[in-house]
Amino acid sequence: MGYLRLRQICLVASDLAKVEKEIADVLGLEICFRDPGVGKYGLHNALFAMSGTFLEVVSPLKDDTAAGRYIARRKGDGGYMYIVDCDDLERRRDVIKGAGVRLVEDLTSTEGTLTGEALHLHPRDTGGCLLSVDRHSPDGESMAGSYKWAGEDWISHDRSKTVRAISGARMQCDDPSAVAARWSQLLERPVERNDRDTWTMELDNARARFGPLEDDRGEGLASVRLSCRDPKAILANAERHGVKVGEAHGEPYVGLCGVRFVLA
Repeated sequence: MGYLRLRQICLVASDLAKVEKEIADVLGLEICFRDPGVGKYGLHNALFAMSGTFLEVVSPLKDDTAAGRYIARRKGDGGYMYIVDCDDLERRRDVIKGAGVRLVEDLTSTEGTLTGEALHLHPRDTGGCLLSVDRHSPDGESMAGSYKWAGEDWISHDRSKTVRAISGARMQCDDPSAVAARWSQLLERPVERNDRDTWTMELDNARARFGPLEDDRGEGLASVRLSCRDPKAILANAERHGVKVGEAHGEPYVGLCGVRFVLA
């Protein structure tokens, strides 16, 4: 099997300007790209780069968008998508279809020298959150190479002094065991039981964790784990800008866009 990596976490926000400012102020990240392609979904966005992993925030520009309905269903801003990339999208497509999982979209997008392909899986068939499996060319194998959704010049904006990369995310689930088994089947990666009701899947550079519901917002992406250069600076930034700071399972986090960002 070739590579299978976490490349991007997508958040959804009612107020894009507010959330992107908080991300810049607290995490010390800068916008690397705004993708005009999301306009066809009635959205606008901002993308942030961290060592070849990416954080995206999308926000509705009009009524009755899928993202807007997601905000309403989950009672506010929150985690939206878990995006992996691979070198064998044909294999992933066959496995997904063989499992009877619906595709929300089977997309190929080319601009200049860059091509991005994406399989968006129906979240009702996968559980957890919206899972996307992508492939990028011409040099998508390198974490410092092609990533269509981030444009041609993302590397020049990847210079945070506080954050290295995204190293995982946690989904809160109605049935963590069933969701973990489903993702394991689709991505062909094993899952390990951590305790009575939490499961983990290891990818090449990160992990996906599946746990029980922690609040009344229902199933969805609840937390993002960051590999940090300077977590103390992030916590100080959060307190200075009035952003929630807390601790879960002995690890500090900051609250951004309805998601806990765990600092490791």
